[in-house]
Amino acid sequence: MSRKSKKNRKHRGPAARGRTRPARTTGPKKKKIAPLVWGLAIAAVVLGAYYLSGASANKARDVPSLGNRHIRVGTSSSVPYNSDPPTSGPHYPTIVSWGVHRQPIDRGFQVHNLEDGGVLVQYNCSDCPELVKKLENIVLGYSEYVVLAPYPSMKHRIALTAWGKIDTMEEFDERRIAAFINTYRGIDHHPPGRR
Repeated sequence: MSRKSKKNRKHRGPAARGRTRPARTTGPKKKKIAPLVWGLAIAAVVLGAYYLSGASANKARDVPSLGNRHIRVGTSSSVPYNSDPPTSGPHYPTIVSWGVHRQPIDRGFQVHNLEDGGVLVQYNCSDCPELVKKLENIVLGYSEYVVLAPYPSMKHRIALTAWGKIDTMEEFDERRIAAFINTYRGIDHHPPGRR
């Protein structure tokens, strides 16, 4: 073979040597797939953020509002609240301090704390220092708008309440408790013009 024919052979493309190139994926097919891929990626990020934020752990149930009427201190025992612990309704004109309480809190004070944007974490057990310590550790992580107290008359071991919301459980679930607190803490529920 002469030099000239070898040179011509080197410069000929793959088609000239009997091979074909695969077709490139450009144009309409690529344009249809890209939005789908981006959509799936965005959905994965949103669901991941939802899951990691703890929002998926929030199992709160809605309770119809019984209003915001003030009543005289010491009279809440006659109020027929629609949940136990209460989540709204007639209440005293003052609140209890945020944080850990060792004694049960009168329902009239509880409801006003909820109206002010509070979340109450309450428990019903007589000899459960480990549970109380775990609940205290969560509540002490917030400077305001969260209260921990015993509630010996309720049916469940743990109850979480916010204005118009309740979640109850029999076993400690840190993720679920934190999700409830982070979702409802600090939301004011006073009627417009009243504080």
